[in-house]
Amino acid sequence: MDFHFTRVLCVSALVLALFSGCSQLSSDSPPAPTPDRSSVEQYSAEQFFETRNYRGNDINHRNDALLVASDESGVYNLYKVSLDGETWTPLTDSKSDPQFPISWFPEDDRVLFTADQGGNELNHIYVRETDGTVVDLTPGEDLKAMFLKWTTDNNLWLVSNERDNRYFDIYRYNSEDYQRELMFENNLGYTPQALSDDGRWLALVKSRNNADNDVYLVDLQQQSAQPELITAHDGDISHSVYGFSRDNQTLVFGSNEGSEFVRAFTHELSSGKQQLYSEADWDISFIGFSKDNRYRVEAVNADASTQISIIDQKTEQPLQLPQLPAGDLRGIRFSDDSSILSFYLNADNSPSNLYVWHIGDVQVKRLTEALNPAIDEQDLVVSEVVRFQSFDGLEIPALQYKPHQASAQNKVPALILIHGGPGGQSRTGYSPLIQHLVNHGYAILAVNNRGSSGYGKTFYHLDDLRHGEDDLQDIVFGKNYLQGMEWIDEKRIGVMGGSYGGYLTMAAMAFTDEFEAGINIFGVTNWVRTLTSIPPWWEAFREALYAELGDPEKDAERLHRISPLFHADKVQNPVLVVQGANDPRVLQVESDEMVEAIRAQGVPVEYVLFDDEGHGFLKRENRITAQKAYLKFLQQHL
Repeated sequence: MDFHFTRVLCVSALVLALFSGCSQLSSDSPPAPTPDRSSVEQYSAEQFFETRNYRGNDINHRNDALLVASDESGVYNLYKVSLDGETWTPLTDSKSDPQFPISWFPEDDRVLFTADQGGNELNHIYVRETDGTVVDLTPGEDLKAMFLKWTTDNNLWLVSNERDNRYFDIYRYNSEDYQRELMFENNLGYTPQALSDDGRWLALVKSRNNADNDVYLVDLQQQSAQPELITAHDGDISHSVYGFSRDNQTLVFGSNEGSEFVRAFTHELSSGKQQLYSEADWDISFIGFSKDNRYRVEAVNADASTQISIIDQKTEQPLQLPQLPAGDLRGIRFSDDSSILSFYLNADNSPSNLYVWHIGDVQVKRLTEALNPAIDEQDLVVSEVVRFQSFDGLEIPALQYKPHQASAQNKVPALILIHGGPGGQSRTGYSPLIQHLVNHGYAILAVNNRGSSGYGKTFYHLDDLRHGEDDLQDIVFGKNYLQGMEWIDEKRIGVMGGSYGGYLTMAAMAFTDEFEAGINIFGVTNWVRTLTSIPPWWEAFREALYAELGDPEKDAERLHRISPLFHADKVQNPVLVVQGANDPRVLQVESDEMVEAIRAQGVPVEYVLFDDEGHGFLKRENRITAQKAYLKFLQQHL
């Protein structure tokens, strides 16, 4: 599951050296209107997935190359890319496990990267030496490791659960000989979040439940130092960590105390003084600083897109970028001296492309053409933010994708698309899954049902211990909304989703008779088993998970009642199930048993199982296979 508690654990977003692609950031350009076209050329799944995907854009110490991962070979591998985009030098050549970049070393062109094994999420951290040899910094079985920080002494800091697979300890590595030292032994379920540049201060989060957590600080210079609580409060308050100031004097953290939305606060390390730092009408999702402290970047999650500001801290004036196409900026990276800015730009109708800007130049250099040139961008669709009322009058936000060929005279079938989580959010941005189906004439309504993040803490907690009930009614009322559109064929509406969205898909098929077909992508079907078999590295969030979804011992009756597996006899309409065999979150047995139970009822069910994937499909060949299965199933049953 894409449990929303991972936003607290989102080390990749909060403790990378600088801004990771976990945040979507918007340009100032208005979204392009969807052209009025009665017919479009239709493209195959192969054509849509010929689009190239990229990850990472760290700038090396000489300011002459980027570290980028591309899936152009079918599997993500690493490349050294010149700043003009003319030279792409392969650094890895994996045929199976995707390789994802972390960073260059601070003073040479060694590369730090991460990979798991077949999608099992047991990531190791590797070094690619300049001669091409690869060193595993975190060898061993059944362990998970993550990058934490480069400190100013060029030491490398990692977190690993090798000592106790329930908890993550902190290790400092010498960047020359890779000898390491255990710096913080974590025995009480803290989640490491950020480290100061000087390696002295460690910020941790500890959860009490899904609505209440706290931030702690550890002074690593003090022998046997214990975490100190810095967010004492009454009631349920959620906190997050953005990071430390570059002068190592201040922690910047988020809190929803006294507000529906997350605001930013500072904590002065020497005195403990706290004060409001920044606030907006939505959640502040990210605050960070360039390495030389010249620029401050702030991102706000505004109605399924992200608004960004980049402030020059010398003048306190916004940094004005040259004119850019419409879309969201992602993965902002400055060079060490802040003379160069790299980023990705992504929109509904345009996959992420990599840009480099020498700050002050008149133009920005675009390095990639991610969209398959065989596809006309004008044939793709830009979403519209809409809202509809649910059963209790609550306003539910959604992203609506209307096929170009849809009209009152040419009504089209539709799909409700449900995000993972349960506390995730459907957001604007390019999705080959969505665009392929819309291109073939299926309208899509990506519903942000109650319990979704980004719409305030009240909305976020409305589904607590109500999963498969109130949030399912939001999905049904999404269908009712679609039936009110004159260009929708009201008798041909299906439902699909992945992870928690896969669960709600199966719940919709089992507990309602509203949908003509359902596509379940690695969705939970047996909550009792899922909540007793969560990965061991989620131990720190067990109580939060139970507060959100239920305790499998205390709430077994309710969890049984909302689990589609035990109600398969109620499934009346066709279902497609897609699963990765190595999924550590939603075990293969979940899908195996669901498929078998539906088949026993004589209801059409199709099953696609990938032996080499986990929770989400990363290999291009597999994504194409899944996408073709979606379309074939819908053409047959919707």
